[in-house]
Amino acid sequence: MIGLDFTGIELKLKHEGDTAYVFDPVRKAWFVLTPEEHVRQYLLYYLTGVMQYPMGMIAAEKKIMVGDMAKRFDIVVYDREHKPWMLIECKAPEVDITEKTLHQLLNYQRSVQCRYWVLSNGRQTFCADGNNIESILWLDRLPAYDL
Repeated sequence: MIGLDFTGIELKLKHEGDTAYVFDPVRKAWFVLTPEEHVRQYLLYYLTGVMQYPMGMIAAEKKIMVGDMAKRFDIVVYDREHKPWMLIECKAPEVDITEKTLHQLLNYQRSVQCRYWVLSNGRQTFCADGNNIESILWLDRLPAYDL
């Protein structure tokens, strides 16, 4: 498991009535602040602010086809050749990272084909290097974006 420190990350929030919204710097729009969206935004800010991943190489909540079904991935980071490099699946903090969530990510992986896979609920974060087809190599930190 990787320990990500979200200390100091301040999300851009607004309220309309009883509903809280968060500004997504990647999608450049406001979204309802659900628990899963909260995790997604912290990860986006962490990737771009702390890890210095280029914002222009990140996509959030895009539709992909998984078999015959249309699904949405949470975050994909592209390499400098605009090929998918990292696939990130976000869960709400109360959703544990389990084999079931890994299988969901691997279903997306079949369509997106990324080297790195990340699963996070904000409390637990796991990153794997999927480059080895024989076995998954779990990492102790997120890889640097030095492509």
